[in-house]
Parts: sequence; C-alpha cells; structure tokens
Amino acid sequence: MSPFMRPFMRPCAHTQQRQRGAALLTAMLTVALVATLASAALWQQWRQVEIEIAERGRSQTAWMMTGALDWTRLILREDAISAQGATADHLGEPWALPVQESKLSTFLSQDQQWREGDAEVFLSGQITDAQSRMNVMNLVEDGKISPPALARFAALFERLGLPLAELQTLAQQLQASLQASRASQASTHRATPSPGPTALLPQQSAQLVWLGLSPGTLAALQPHITVLPEATPVNLNTASAEVLSAVLPGMDLASARQAVTQRQRGHWASLNAAQQALGPNGRLLDDKQHSVQSRYFEVQGRMRIDNVVQQETALVRRDSGQVRMLWRVRSPQLRLDAPLQ
Repeated sequence: MSPFMRPFMRPCAHTQQRQRGAALLTAMLTVALVATLASAALWQQWRQVEIEIAERGRSQTAWMMTGALDWTRLILREDAISAQGATADHLGEPWALPVQESKLSTFLSQDQQWREGDAEVFLSGQITDAQSRMNVMNLVEDGKISPPALARFAALFERLGLPLAELQTLAQQLQASLQASRASQASTHRATPSPGPTALLPQQSAQLVWLGLSPGTLAALQPHITVLPEATPVNLNTASAEVLSAVLPGMDLASARQAVTQRQRGHWASLNAAQQALGPNGRLLDDKQHSVQSRYFEVQGRMRIDNVVQQETALVRRDSGQVRMLWRVRSPQLRLDAPLQ
C-alpha cells in the first residue's frame, strides 16, 4: 500500500478504544468536578441559612428575656409603690411566686394561632431575695476582717460541715482584693499607674473560687450566701433555717426550722415583732445585721424554644420604687436530648 494512503485509513480498534476511554475519563472528571462545586455551593448556602436561623433565634431569645426581666422589675416597683407604709418584704408577696414553665407560642405567632412547624416557646423564672442570704462583703469592714461577721460565717460553715480553713482563706483574700481595688481606684484618680496587680473582685457567688473556696465548698454554700456591692443585713422574713441559725447567736438549726414554720403563718412586720416571736433567740437582734426588708433581688429567667434552653440571671437594686439592674449574665445555651411537652 502506498505511504500516501495511510493517513486516510481508518484507525485500528485498539486506538479507538483508547480514544473512547480518554473521552469517558474526561466526562467522569467533569461530572465529579461539577458535583463537587455544586455540593460545596449547597453546603455554603445551608451553612449561611443555619447561621441566619441561629442568629435570629438568639436575637429573639435575647429580646424576650429582656422583656421578661423588665416585667420582673415592674413587679418589684409595683410592690414597693403598693407597700408604702408597710416596711416588710416577705415570701407571701407577689414577687416571691415563681413562674412555672408557661407556653408562649400562641402569643408570639403573628395571628396568635400555633401551626405545625412553629417553634414551641416556654418561659419560666423566679425572683429571689438576695438579702435572704449571707453577704460575703460583710466579712470586711473598714478594710479589716470583721470578727462578728467571721463568727457568723463560721457558724454557717459548721452547720454545713465545711472546712473553716477555707473561710479564713476567703476572708483574707477578700480583704486583699478590696485593698487592691481601693489602691487601683486611688491611683486612677491621681492619673498615675498602679504599682500593684489588678484587683479581681467577684460579683457573683460562683466567682468565689477566685478567693480560695473549693468547688465542693462553694456548691454547698451557694444556696446560703451572696455577693452584693455593699454590706447588707439579712432579711429574717426570707432567710433559710441555716442562715437564721448562723446569724442569730445561740439559735440551733432545730429552733431555726421552728422559726421558719412560725414565720409561714405570718411574716414579721418589724424587728421588734421578730424579737418577740423569737424569744430568747432574738434578744441580740441588730438593725445593722438583721432586717425585715430588702433592697437587692436576684432574677432568674429561663427560655426554652423547642429543645434549646437559654438561662439568664440578673441582680437588681430597688431604691424608693426605682429598680435598677446592676449586672446581667447569660448562661451558655443548653440543648436537650428531646423536646419536653
């Protein structure tokens, strides 16, 4: 065959198979690339939608919690206004009634009708008298550890079976922190740098581990102690039996429980009424350490949307009918295993 005719000859079967294999491989690579790009774009879109949903949920929860906290402030303000002339705060007042988990879904929908697929929204909360607990700030008075306050806290530690060595550490660390805080504030006013370390003062009882309390001791103490911006008396109308037995010299835990039972039948309208009701155990009542009214309250709110739970805690101070928020803390979101009904 002439060499000039070879270019016009049909390719052999082996060459055709290689060409078809290359074409098939190219097509498969193209499909894989397109599928990869499409899945990446779809994942990015899904991620943006999820972020938007989470941000919207977080924003809605924050606004609803803000509204709930404002509502509690209104309750405390109305209580102060309606109680003008009455000088006692007690557990029989409206603010002391906890709000059990209540469904808000129908109120949050546009037409107040719940539809399938809408989120289930529940709200619960409680106002607690912060002065029903022993204030850690009472341990230091005029820059020195207060022996009477230290003795009252020692009685509480003994009631709860806690190590007194941690109480000594707590008092000393608190004293040092307050001194460092005052020195830092003084140097700031003088516009000169402070030579010492920055003071680390706790605002909440959970932060007392900074001052030497172990987690186990703190867990046992938290229902009975608090951290307030100033020294405060204990409200005898709202204090627990453990706190009563610690702040009233000579009162044992059994007598304190009897006093709490007696108090449930009628609160004490004044320190004189409490003194008469407590008998010999009330002979040493002091208006600097004991009271029947409160200025500081702790507000706890809990919002549950389907199986996501958001909790917040705030400390408020009430002065002459004005309720001001001192701090507000949001706990990390919790996700329940299954929605509650």
